[in-house]
Amino acid sequence: MEIVGTIERQEIGVGTWALVAESGETYELKDAPSALCQNGIKVKINGEIRDDVMTLAMIGPVLEVKSFEAIAS
Repeated sequence: MEIVGTIERQEIGVGTWALVAESGETYELKDAPSALCQNGIKVKINGEIRDDVMTLAMIGPVLEVKSFEAIAS
């Protein structure tokens, strides 16, 4: 699946990186690449929702990133 949104650092529990989609839904990023971990950047992510993964933050569906690209805001 492809999702466009903004990267945010969520300070819930130990902290986690999230994608806030243009639709308003929040996805928790699973094993986000370090280049993606920049608060406030707009990106297009290709990934897979992981229903088999639980997290401490539990802020939304877990999105495993397959690839991404920064886009102009």
